[in-house]
Amino acid sequence: MGASLSNLSEVTNGSTIGPGLGDIPESCVACVFLYLTPPEICNLARLNRAFRGAASSDAVWESKLPSNYQDLLDFLPPERYQNLSKKDIYALLSRPVPFDGGNKVEVWLDRITGRICMSISAKAMAITGIDDRRYWNWIPTEESRFNVVAYLQQIWWFEVDGMVKFPFPADIYTLTFRLHLGRFYKRLGRRTCSFEHTHGWGVKPVRFEMSTSDGQQATHEFCLDEHGFIDVSGHRKRGCWIEYKVGEFLVDKSGSATEIRFSMKQIDCTHSKGGLCVDSVFIVPSILKDRKK
Repeated sequence: MGASLSNLSEVTNGSTIGPGLGDIPESCVACVFLYLTPPEICNLARLNRAFRGAASSDAVWESKLPSNYQDLLDFLPPERYQNLSKKDIYALLSRPVPFDGGNKVEVWLDRITGRICMSISAKAMAITGIDDRRYWNWIPTEESRFNVVAYLQQIWWFEVDGMVKFPFPADIYTLTFRLHLGRFYKRLGRRTCSFEHTHGWGVKPVRFEMSTSDGQQATHEFCLDEHGFIDVSGHRKRGCWIEYKVGEFLVDKSGSATEIRFSMKQIDCTHSKGGLCVDSVFIVPSILKDRKK
């Protein structure tokens, strides 16, 4: 593009000749910001007053917010967002927003793209035998965004079901289960895992299913003690969180609520299984999943 921005202003005998960055109209800077990501805008805001003003423009940040951002605000007390600028609203919604009246489901904006993400706690799911301490226990942990996970000691009929209804903006979304083989805990300040109860997950696969209110469906099967647990040396890699992809679904119109049902089950009662932590289900725009790869 020729001379760099740093060379736009030349100084001769103490006087400035030619335009400088400070001479660019704020409205022009705002037009450029429409094509940049929020982190890029915040970095450029430090250049001068015009860039700082454009970086605070409601028009700029309105373009970064999803079309249904007001639906997210409706889950918050009005005093938390009244009189806020669009930039501050973006920052507010980039943090987890509970929309179930508790701490079982959270939605938030991806800080870079402004796309809506969701996480659903195991607490919000129907888990067979969850109230029987012989089978399941709730374990408090900092490794979950909900600070608690469901731990299965042993069971014959394994089934977890869930449902959520939400006005997702038009996009393609990926649904995953976040699971962990083995029970983890801290000992002398170090993380360690016990596999005392871990068994049965390599005998037959777990069936993952997903369906939407407009007829979309997806099914996958994984042997939890095989898929994704083999390292280069051929040893099994237990003791880490794994996200199992159930499938993708398309929302082609913004505004109306989409109902998503999901489940995972292994109901072959010829063998028992145990030693599994169930944390949550994630619903994330597929483009963000591809970005992480």
